[in-house]
Amino acid sequence: MLIRRCAVVWLEPREVASFQLDDLLAGGTGVVGRLAWFAHAPHLGGAIEIEALHAPILGALGPVDWIERDVLDARFGTEAIEALLGVGLLLPDAEGDPWARADSAFRGQGWHPPAAIGHMAARWEGVDGPKAMVDADVDTNEGLLRQHGSPPPAMAPPIAPETQVVLPRIERDDFDALLDTRATCRNYDPDAFVPLATFSQLMARVFGARGIGHPAPGFDVYKRTSPSGGSLHPVDCYLVVQRVEGIVPGLYRYRIESHALEAVVPAVAPPQPGDAGTHPLGDAAPRAWTPGELQAFSRIAVAGQDWFAEAPVLCVLAPRFHRNFWKYRNHAKAYRVCVLDAGHLSQTLQLCATQAGLGPFVTGAINEVDLERAFGMTAYAQSPLAVCGFGKRSATLTESEFDPNRRVWPRD
Repeated sequence: MLIRRCAVVWLEPREVASFQLDDLLAGGTGVVGRLAWFAHAPHLGGAIEIEALHAPILGALGPVDWIERDVLDARFGTEAIEALLGVGLLLPDAEGDPWARADSAFRGQGWHPPAAIGHMAARWEGVDGPKAMVDADVDTNEGLLRQHGSPPPAMAPPIAPETQVVLPRIERDDFDALLDTRATCRNYDPDAFVPLATFSQLMARVFGARGIGHPAPGFDVYKRTSPSGGSLHPVDCYLVVQRVEGIVPGLYRYRIESHALEAVVPAVAPPQPGDAGTHPLGDAAPRAWTPGELQAFSRIAVAGQDWFAEAPVLCVLAPRFHRNFWKYRNHAKAYRVCVLDAGHLSQTLQLCATQAGLGPFVTGAINEVDLERAFGMTAYAQSPLAVCGFGKRSATLTESEFDPNRRVWPRD
């Protein structure tokens, strides 16, 4: 059998704390720390703990050349090689091995290795962000000040005040009014529906094609209202539609080439109120979700931020990485460009929704793993970077919104 190391692996020494009753009974705190080694490999989907004695083996083998297993067994020991094969860090030259197939698919994406490790390691699963902040006593400004002291100043101190050039005041126009009216919405009307024409207009303005080019045979590029590195536009818009007139609630993907919605069959069990994360579908047949189940999924998607989960429409911004990496292969800036692309789209959505009289939001505090499962994504091929949304604001202010100039919520 021929063996080689997986394409990318990063080894992390991490201190792991656990409760030990013996330590507590002996007069200690009961919390005992130990140093553990974790291996991060993008094709595995998450970090796995390995034996400390196995770490040097991964550093001694490369991801390109195949080596006979007998040679490795003699050098490192059969037990160690078997353990690393069992967790997918060493791979056999065998088409039927699932880890080898996943590693081969990852190699074809064109990731810059540090970016791949960072992206995969930062994904959440089943996280309730607001609850975690309460538990950590950082859900209020007072809690943050207690934990971390004063924040950095809003502006860095001037280097040389005498060199500053004061710019002339400008006359405000309608676009200034639009910019000032944009505020993150945290109060949605739970009974209001987005009109179909308004929804269609927002999809066209933000995610639709404004033109198409053919720079080479078989190579099509679309123009959107937002910029994109290389004009590649790798970011797809997946949707959680809860309340849009004329559209059945459910999961969808927006098709840029036809200005249409494509229904997505959820690849997870119907979420229930109170669920922190998604669950496997198992042997059950997929079915349409009830409005309550759809909102439970929305809450999972935005990591427990109930105020965003109530939005009539949630837009999941998920790049197909190889669309970008095909041109910028193993490029140190390529992943950053994907992040920028999602940011451009989210800001365009903020302004377009505001112009339409709706309240927008965008958040990066999302459970990427749960979204990937539901929409059938493979994390190293396509993964959410942000979730945006929009809908009609509630008539009353329940959750605070940052509107210091009272453009959205006039003073009583």
